[in-house]
Amino acid sequence: MKTTNLITAQALADALGLSVETIWRYTRNNKIPYITLGERQYRYNLQEVLAALAGTGVRERTPEYISGAKRFTYQDYLKLSEEPGCRYEILAGELTKEPSPFTLHQRVSRELGYILLVYLRRTDPLGEIFNAPLDLTLNEFTVVQPDIMYISGEQKDIIKETRIDGAPLLVVEIISETSRRKDRLRKRRVYQEAGIQHYWLVDPYEKTIECLAPHDGEYILAASGMDEETVTHPDFPGLSIPLSELWRD
Repeated sequence: MKTTNLITAQALADALGLSVETIWRYTRNNKIPYITLGERQYRYNLQEVLAALAGTGVRERTPEYISGAKRFTYQDYLKLSEEPGCRYEILAGELTKEPSPFTLHQRVSRELGYILLVYLRRTDPLGEIFNAPLDLTLNEFTVVQPDIMYISGEQKDIIKETRIDGAPLLVVEIISETSRRKDRLRKRRVYQEAGIQHYWLVDPYEKTIECLAPHDGEYILAASGMDEETVTHPDFPGLSIPLSELWRD
């Protein structure tokens, strides 16, 4: 491997739109080239990693961004014509279009939503869990449809007749083949700026979950897991997420 332009596992994960756990997995399995600087100190050359992963299906299909001089608003969004098999979102004024979720995506959403619903009925009976499709408006220029939203009992005022208008306590995005970079980079920034306290990313293809929470104005990893592990979270006492339940057919 070339020793120039080396990056960390976190930087590589961001560049590929993958979790750090997935990068560690690829490293352990020698699926990607790396050099060792010390114990668990690995560095990577992005171009060499991309060459190694070429044709493996790791790289995502890019969603369609409908850009231009116009900055889209919520009112523009309401005027869009429905298109079968597609869904629209607006991220900071930019309209995006991508395919509707696949069955794997929906299975994971169903199982995780059920685990959260059972937990919240015990801990926050006035709170509510909502699944996509349901609009979340964070400002005039941002309209999204998170896969799962948890609105606490103290946030009931943000629940409107046709949408959620304001920052839920928890937003979950389940990564699809077209949303990887959008969920990890663009939505992460949007949710962070909106003040959403918990943002979880679930990748059913890599079998990982990352639970982000703000610290000093930036999202950091509060909990994570992969494969068949059981995930607990310091901010949700008593919550247990057996990941094997999410990946089952």
